[in-house]
Amino acid sequence: MTNFKRGLALALTLTALIFSGCNKQKEESATAAAAPVTNLDEIVIGAVFPMTGPIATYGQESVNGINLALKSLNETGVKGKKIRIVVQDNKGEPVESANAVRKLIEVDKVQAIIGSVASSNTLAGAPIAQQSGVPLMTPASTNETVTQTGDYISRSCFTDAFQGVVMAKFAYETLGKKKAVIIIDNSSDYSRGLASVFRAKFTEMGGQVVSNDNDTTYTQKDTDFRSLLQKVKRADPDVIFLPGYYTEVGLMIKQARSMGMNMPFLGGDGWDSPKLQELAGEAINGNYISSHFSSEDSDPRVQQFVSEYEKAYGQKPGAMAALGYDGILVMADAIMRANSFSHADIRDAINSTKNYIGITGNITIDENRNAKKSAVVLETTVSGMKFKQKVNP
Repeated sequence: MTNFKRGLALALTLTALIFSGCNKQKEESATAAAAPVTNLDEIVIGAVFPMTGPIATYGQESVNGINLALKSLNETGVKGKKIRIVVQDNKGEPVESANAVRKLIEVDKVQAIIGSVASSNTLAGAPIAQQSGVPLMTPASTNETVTQTGDYISRSCFTDAFQGVVMAKFAYETLGKKKAVIIIDNSSDYSRGLASVFRAKFTEMGGQVVSNDNDTTYTQKDTDFRSLLQKVKRADPDVIFLPGYYTEVGLMIKQARSMGMNMPFLGGDGWDSPKLQELAGEAINGNYISSHFSSEDSDPRVQQFVSEYEKAYGQKPGAMAALGYDGILVMADAIMRANSFSHADIRDAINSTKNYIGITGNITIDENRNAKKSAVVLETTVSGMKFKQKVNP
């Protein structure tokens, strides 16, 4: 054999050995990835919420509810492990939400993520969780498209398709209103989605929407709504549907009342914050929202939660506190039922949740990973939210 042939044979042999070793490493890595995760010192769950920024009370209440639930959860543990929550502040911004989800996955190595509130924020983080194969469950984002991101994304709250119908029927059937204007936060997926559902149901029942969605819009952080409200006033509606967040809603209603606009405003769960009354003052009286929870619910479990929350935080819980409380309990229940601590097994357990009895209602995750559960209609008053009715799905 010539020196060239000997060299070529040696090179081919070495190449074969290298590829054989690489394939073996790949097989071992695949086996390790597929192996169930059974041994953990603790269960680490990420939490993405707006702890600062314009909708900070949502995040603060949500985390309060989560921490209250953790007190009882960690007394006994979940599969003998304590749960540790790693909270990331998304400041109520989509970009910050995406960054927070990425950090929780890549740096904190979480088993699952709970969050966020505000659908635009959750929609920004969900694709990262889906691509990474880490379960993310939102306790409060209601826009329909959130869970369409993929099978690792779920929610423990109802959707806009439900609460939009609830409020359209309340306006038309309970209040007897027939002529509506819809005011939309154009920077919010939540607001646009809820407006679309309300419009469709209200007109289906025989009501008339006398506004064009492009003419009656605003964006988050706006503070002067008088020009917009003049357009609404000229349309002469007998009801106004305003699916926004409390920060703008409170100011807008106060300005509307000062302009002699005394028709009721209706909204969704985005109104449900103690700050609403502070911003609107007495102008908040006589309006209505759909939400997830009422502290006036006579259910003994709800009243025990209200009592414990007041003792811990010095105020009554709002909807976000209740949703955070239920959300972490649903996740813990899923982890308890999961075959292992692996992301895929936790995902499967979350998605198979049936008839979990929470303080915001009985929670069943359907085939689209959305929760089927009841809603409540609340009247807004200067002294707080007053229970009007419960609506089952």
